[in-house]
Amino acid sequence: MRLLPASLALIAVLSLPAIATAGESVVTLDGGVAGTLNLPDGATSAPAVLMLHGFGSSRDEVGSMYAREAAALAKEGIASLRIDFRGFGKSDGDTGATTIDGQLADAKAAAAYLASQKGIDPQRLGMIGFSLGGGVATLLAGEEPDRFKSLVTWSSVGDFSKDMKGSIGAKAIATAETEGVVGLDLGWRTIVLKKGFFDSLETHKIDKAIATYPGAYLAIAGSKDFSAAYPEGFAKLAKGETKEVWIVPEGDHIFGSLGDDQTMADSVIAKTAAWFKKTL
Repeated sequence: MRLLPASLALIAVLSLPAIATAGESVVTLDGGVAGTLNLPDGATSAPAVLMLHGFGSSRDEVGSMYAREAAALAKEGIASLRIDFRGFGKSDGDTGATTIDGQLADAKAAAAYLASQKGIDPQRLGMIGFSLGGGVATLLAGEEPDRFKSLVTWSSVGDFSKDMKGSIGAKAIATAETEGVVGLDLGWRTIVLKKGFFDSLETHKIDKAIATYPGAYLAIAGSKDFSAAYPEGFAKLAKGETKEVWIVPEGDHIFGSLGDDQTMADSVIAKTAAWFKKTL
């Protein structure tokens, strides 16, 4: 089953070639989760940011936006760890085992790993999530409110069930329900999802999670994207005093990161780096 072009707005698309950055190393976490750790030169007690990618994507993200963000953070003396959820990128596992609970478990393990690294201050951790990863990041911030000082979301889902099922389509969902599994053609790769993925969409509420999070919060979404419907309401729910919403004028789901003009993507990256510098 091939997703319609309109549905691809929710799902990250092919990344540009990865950016090689000094101070980066490839790491493998428990469970075979692959990641890229960026430690700024001379770091002794640096703040750090965990990056969670969107559905169907991988740790450098669409247009290499996460690799570029890591480089921007490093210039500010901020470390980072970006991971491939299990079943995606270079991590072990298969997409058929994907659930929100599984991605949340991967994120928790990655946060603990990042906090334990030499040269990183575990009291100054931030997190960023893109699209589906934004929902997972918000869940983690809500479950571990004392671990994260600052949270940023890009084009985040606001309702797992509504947004993902709306993108994937009723026919695919019906197939998973009756047959237990469905194949999806994303355009650049095919994946398999099982009924457990769709069931897990019903068990987590992003609005409840943000309402328990007391830290700094920045939500960024493009004005032309479905995700723009959520940030204002979520910012009102967030408990922290330091919070901001930026609806990017004329912005799409991926901030134009695959186009010739990188102005919009660059502005999102720069805004995010400045935010973490201020709040970590």
